[in-house]
Amino acid sequence: MAGLLLAIATTANAGGILTNTNQSIDFLRNPARDAAIGLDGVYSNPAGVAFLPEGIHLAFNWQNAHQTRTIESTSPFFANGQKNNGQTKKTFEGVADAPIIPSLQGAWNKNNWSIQFNLSVPGGGGKCEFADGLGSFENVVGKIGAGLMPLGATGAYDMDGYMQGKQYYFGLQVGTAYKVNENLAIYGGLRMYYGTASYKAKLSNIMVGTSSGYVPFGTFIDNGIAGLDQKIAQAGQAHDAGMMTDAQYQAALTQANGAKAQLNALQVYRDGVNLQCDQTGMGFAPIIGVDYKVGAFNFAAKYEFKAEMKMKNKSTLNQASEIAAMNRFRDGEKVDEDIPAQLALGAQWSVKDDIRVNLGYHHFFDKQATWYGNTQELLDGGTNEYLVGAEWDINEKVTVSGGLQCTRYPLTDAYMNDMSFVTSSYSFGFGAKYKVKENISLSLAYFQTNYEHYKKDYTADGMNFHDDFTRTNRVLGLGVEVTL
Repeated sequence: MAGLLLAIATTANAGGILTNTNQSIDFLRNPARDAAIGLDGVYSNPAGVAFLPEGIHLAFNWQNAHQTRTIESTSPFFANGQKNNGQTKKTFEGVADAPIIPSLQGAWNKNNWSIQFNLSVPGGGGKCEFADGLGSFENVVGKIGAGLMPLGATGAYDMDGYMQGKQYYFGLQVGTAYKVNENLAIYGGLRMYYGTASYKAKLSNIMVGTSSGYVPFGTFIDNGIAGLDQKIAQAGQAHDAGMMTDAQYQAALTQANGAKAQLNALQVYRDGVNLQCDQTGMGFAPIIGVDYKVGAFNFAAKYEFKAEMKMKNKSTLNQASEIAAMNRFRDGEKVDEDIPAQLALGAQWSVKDDIRVNLGYHHFFDKQATWYGNTQELLDGGTNEYLVGAEWDINEKVTVSGGLQCTRYPLTDAYMNDMSFVTSSYSFGFGAKYKVKENISLSLAYFQTNYEHYKKDYTADGMNFHDDFTRTNRVLGLGVEVTL
């Protein structure tokens, strides 16, 4: 029943396993922004913001994201499902929508100083819903059905599954950059995270196949226990009448009581599962950065420290479950969910005054974070991202840009499951910026992530299983920037 764990819902489309790096429309139209000089640098290159002109700079960004998560699961148990037409392969799809992912950047530049802030959603950012539940849910019911065959079941089953997860990590970043000279700037800041999440899981209408047709799971349990009590009574009568030896009687009692124990252990699931868990938590991450100019080149680096996070549960699960994995959602439990440290490096080459080429590299220190059950230990290392992009100022009013991002996750079969998964990917983005007035500009961008398939084969209880994981993601963004 470990499959009753819920997926972490997030519409993250760029960044590490728990981190969103898409905090501006400028990023969407060219993700290689780690050494670019612009207001979006409040997130991507905060030291470089010190090189913007004096004044108050403000930007609002709005993003609309649509993501799907698809798991094609193969299980021998599925063949016994009433709705599966004897097939062992079944597709489970989750849809994650985030109609509005906002972010707000601001900077006040005066002399050599830049006072900055950023309001954003650096983790999570949406709701994911699996209308038919997950393969791990159905595997549990199919396994139970097969296990009931010695008690009169045919192994067939029916059920309805559902899963929904919502997760938002709101971030407030404040900091200061200082321009040491015309070539060098440094930055120090702090991001506060406030996490809020909500998870729902349902297994309902569980039916057990018998020779007389399908019966509700609870009815099967009640009838089974009543039948076993009758067998125990009949064995006692036979023993008392001398028709059964002591050894035969004890064997009959042992068999019947063992079957009763099996059924009683399933009583907790007789009416299915209806779990509701809400989580909240806070964390803090210091941030340091540096930007250095030399000739036509600009180089920048940023390091975000790990944010230690514990999400506290408010849940319908009040007592410790016999299923260890379910205790993640126990009421009052504090769940480890650190935001990993991140190193970002970038370079920009101004080929001409109106053409810029960008490179970037991100590393997320996933193994050094702490997650529930120490699942970070199951990874092969930290996440790596490689970015490239370019911008062209067509004229004084219009700038067009585009870029690519390659994300490589250090995945293992032990880490991957249908409750929470990522797959390596490559992304592309493009868009334009239009200067409405000297101090007002608008940006429009499109960003798409193409995910690889991760295939996992494993054996359990002498049977073979297979999962194929993938995703889709598309984002449309609109932003406005004002200088006062």
